[in-house]
Amino acid sequence: MPTSIRLDTEIERRLDLLATTTGRSKAFYLRQIIEQGIEDMEDYYLSADVLERVRKGQEPVHSAADVRADLGLDD
Repeated sequence: MPTSIRLDTEIERRLDLLATTTGRSKAFYLRQIIEQGIEDMEDYYLSADVLERVRKGQEPVHSAADVRADLGLDD
């Protein structure tokens, strides 16, 4: 899916320098940045959503003691 974004002049300059210096394309680095960034964003936003459900009592929680007992780690 083609997508376009506007980059700040300084970011564009840095991306150009990186691509030119390493011989890779700007698209390569943009894909890398997006792939890594989306993981970070998913971790943050999806965990924040779960935390909100926990706070509202809509998500089950388990104590560390219960988990250890269920896994047989207290023996």
